[in-house]
Amino acid sequence: MNDSIEDHMAEHNLRAIAFYNVENLFDIYDDTRTYDDDFLPINVKKWTPKRYDNKLRKLGYTISNIGKKETGNHPALVGLAEVENAKVIEDLLATNPLKDCHYKFVHYNSLDERGIDVALLYDTTAFEVTHSEVFRIFLENSEGLPDYTRDILLVSGLLDGEAIHVIINHWSSRREGEKESEPKRMAASNKVTEIIARLREASDGVKIIVMGDFNDNPSNNSMKQLVENSNLFNPMETLRSFSRGTTYHNRQWNLFDQIIVSTSFFDNTPNRFEYETANIFDEDFLKIPKGKFKGSPFRTYAGKKYAGGYSDHFPVYAVFKKN
Repeated sequence: MNDSIEDHMAEHNLRAIAFYNVENLFDIYDDTRTYDDDFLPINVKKWTPKRYDNKLRKLGYTISNIGKKETGNHPALVGLAEVENAKVIEDLLATNPLKDCHYKFVHYNSLDERGIDVALLYDTTAFEVTHSEVFRIFLENSEGLPDYTRDILLVSGLLDGEAIHVIINHWSSRREGEKESEPKRMAASNKVTEIIARLREASDGVKIIVMGDFNDNPSNNSMKQLVENSNLFNPMETLRSFSRGTTYHNRQWNLFDQIIVSTSFFDNTPNRFEYETANIFDEDFLKIPKGKFKGSPFRTYAGKKYAGGYSDHFPVYAVFKKN
């Protein structure tokens, strides 16, 4: 079996790139600068070391299997949302499923009020980081005060020797209502458009991957604007259906988690990566097995009740093939 997988890799040279909102990956310690009190052993959710370790192990197993059917390997790059700090990422990478995957990570602390950030895992045998930086989105709340949200993370590097840029996002939620909160996601969309324009000014024909939990579907204004203004291709447009998505809310599937690529990934150039396919990683083990929410993401908490699952989002991934 292993020989055939290696032959498959050698022949086709496939790489998977993934994104996963890991649902409140908090450590068990109090951070006085953020609202992390729910996730402490003594508080209402009883976030104990045992529960923390269980979640880490489950997330590690999931990440190690994303795209494996297509590539025979774990993903070369994994964007993450809802990580509290560098420590939780280190703990995740130390789990049995990931400890031999050669992952390192890029992470910056943002000013998000809940203390959750985005990050990028990268397999050092596949990817070399050449540059990283974060971009802040300036928002105001209804009182005209700063509304701090997650930063946008840009990581540039070499994937098997080829230059690519990865932009990782976690846009403002719909908690206040879809329409009421839309301007915040439009602001984030505009910021990503700016970042892409800057990358293209520096180098023509650059390869860009935009990933994240956008809290909008492919059909929403923020996503349509981003795709059209920046000449991108969104493979997720065809994946959402009545019975499939990445997150389930009010009896409805949404596809908030997306991976979008620049059209330069369709240039048929020898020894360069081309876009091959994209999908939702919604294997059965990630789903609630029975009851009225059967088939939806098996989450860690349902409200304040501990469910013991993985995340309230399914991961997404794209596969790239080197000619």
